[in-house]
Formats: sequence, C-alpha cells, structure tokens
Amino acid sequence: MLTKDNIDYFNNQKFENKKFWRRLGGKPNFENKKVLDFGCGHGALSIEIANSGAERVVGIDLEKQNIDFANVNLKKNFSLLSEKVEFIHLDILNDDILSGFDYIVSKDTFEHTLNLDKVLSKMYQKLNKNGSGLFGFGPLYNFYNGDHGLTKAYLPWFHLIIPEKILLRRINKKREKKIKDIKELGLSKYSYKQYLDFFNSSQFKIDYFKTNFSDHPASKVFDILRKIKILEEYSTYNIYCILKK
Repeated sequence: MLTKDNIDYFNNQKFENKKFWRRLGGKPNFENKKVLDFGCGHGALSIEIANSGAERVVGIDLEKQNIDFANVNLKKNFSLLSEKVEFIHLDILNDDILSGFDYIVSKDTFEHTLNLDKVLSKMYQKLNKNGSGLFGFGPLYNFYNGDHGLTKAYLPWFHLIIPEKILLRRINKKREKKIKDIKELGLSKYSYKQYLDFFNSSQFKIDYFKTNFSDHPASKVFDILRKIKILEEYSTYNIYCILKK
C-alpha cells in the first residue's frame, strides 16, 4: 500500500497545497475548526489542515485505493493526528450523517465530479452557519488538455474536435472493460459556463472567484484570449473560488 509511487505523490502534494492556498488568497486559520476534505485523494491536504490546528478533519473520496493509502499512511506516519483525522470511502450524495463543518475544502476534484449541482447542495447542508467552501480545480474539459490525457487525443483540443465515437473506439482498443461514455474515465465534461451556472444557482454566495492561475509563461496568452468572448470557453484553464453560506 505504501508504495514509492504513492509516497512520492503524497509528498508532492505538499508543494501543490501551497499553490492551492496562494491561489485562494491565503490559507485560513483552521484553529479549532471542523473541516471536510471532499475528494481527499491520498490525504495530504487533510493532514496539513490537521497540523494547522483543526479540531477535526474528515477526508472523503470515491476511490477506495486512495482511502486505503490515506488510512495506512495516517496510522504509520501521522499517528499523533489519528484521533482528529478520519478518511472514509464515501459518496457525499449518499451521506446524511456527516455535518457541522466550518469549512469544506476541495482541490482538483470538481473537474471529475458529476451532479455538481446536487453535490453543492449537499455541501451547503453540511456547513455550519457562516461556513465556507474553498475550491480549486482544473484543467477544465474544454481547455486544450482538459481530457487529462485520458482520451489519448494527444494534440491540443483534439478531444473536442474528434467525434466521441471515434475517441471511444480508440480508448476501448486497449481496455478490458469497455466504456460507452467519456465520463466513465472520471471526467465530468462540464464547461466553464456550466460551472458558473452551478455556482450562481446554488444557495452559496460567491465571495471570491478567480481563473487561470498558473506559473507557466503561456498562461498570460490564455488570459488575453479569454477576453475574446468566443474564445473564453476554450482558454479558461482552472477556477479557484470561495463560496460562503
């Protein structure tokens, strides 16, 4: 379970977490707070938040192997946090028990999340009064690499240009378990406009909203392109936002 690849990935997330907080305008004060980490992955963000003084941190993820790693890693390497950190293999839409959180955080998960409108509604219910959702994710599906390389359409935007039937045929050639929809690869396929609609139609108030955070020099080019209305959808890379209850 604690393979070198898993441990390396976990350790790399420590650096990615710094970017996450910077892009959200700074890391909140988690002292004595209760936090839900949605799509916790290997648990690096949950561990960091617990080390920052949170009273309780619950990490949930749909991928059982992620939760298995997070729990073993917690027990072996972060045992002092084991009384206030919990990792659960759970679909938030099927849960009516977890509640009373001051913060819900989610890093690099919404681009994979289906039924986001229902997920946001569920998150709203689980937050305390004046609670906040801290979310950052990308690349969005309509960006040049928005398929995360999963469709094997190796040229920019080709996953949008090539008909899905042809993409599926190429993908299924090398898969034992065949798929009938790109979403089965773990991609929500939501557009930038759809994310805006989800946030604006939710019960949340948008307190902070930024796009196209990147350390890559080319990001400035996409910032210029997205000012052209017809190109905005295809040049928006990521979203970082804070939603308030």
